Amino acid sequence: MITLAGHTVGPGQKLFVIAGPDVIESEELALRHAHLLKGITARLGVPYAFKCSYDKANRTSGKSFRGPGLKEGLRVLRRIREEVGVPILTDVHEISHVGPAAEVVDIIQIPAFLCRQTDLVEAVARSGRGVNLKKGQFVAPKDIVHSARKAVESGNPNVLVTERGATFGYNNLVVDMRGFLQMREAGLTVCFDATHSVQLPSAGNGETAGERKFVPLLARSAAAAGIDALFTEVHEDPDRALCDGPCSLTPQMFEDVVQSVLSIRRALGHEPAV
Repeated sequence: MITLAGHTVGPGQKLFVIAGPDVIESEELALRHAHLLKGITARLGVPYAFKCSYDKANRTSGKSFRGPGLKEGLRVLRRIREEVGVPILTDVHEISHVGPAAEVVDIIQIPAFLCRQTDLVEAVARSGRGVNLKKGQFVAPKDIVHSARKAVESGNPNVLVTERGATFGYNNLVVDMRGFLQMREAGLTVCFDATHSVQLPSAGNGETAGERKFVPLLARSAAAAGIDALFTEVHEDPDRALCDGPCSLTPQMFEDVVQSVLSIRRALGHEPAV
């Protein structure tokens, strides 16, 4: 059991939902999505954090859109937090970004490719903010416990571990549903990133492709396997998104996916009665 943005997350608690565009494309678009997603999650009765990146430092191509950068990006996220009234999650790629990000956001995410970077993990943990540790595509479910332990031993028990698919040959990912049980048995609070899990890494001629149609299937499967939180990327027009569009959900798809996940959790006794 952990606490994220004032919400208790873990077995027997309400599903915690993290959603938003992959990257800040513009201030107006980010604000619009925060308002929209706040409304959807309020209607569904789930605790929610808005996610968006100020810098996508790990794009396949150096020509890909990265976002507005640290200073401008955090200004936008601060405005969203204050005006929309939602908790904020964003990712950091460098230790020097942890302090500034911690002044603005509620949850700091460690990207999957950096999940074993000890200094970064410990710096994020020491910030006092909630930690979302993405499980690397190259890390087995049983092994991510070591990275999570780095954060906990740095004095921060509020660590969420997020599954986002494992490398399966070239340009493909697979989700091993057994991993959710293995991670929970290790004492971890677990989240499923349903949209990054359908990526086809570097399969789009220097860009990441994806198979959006499989998101609902995987999300339902993860709900049955036992998850405490759900992470999805949402964009009003995914086919025009500047990053990860092929994986992103439309707002209606997002609402449908969360609704189906909640139905499965209630049927299995994982979701508390309304």
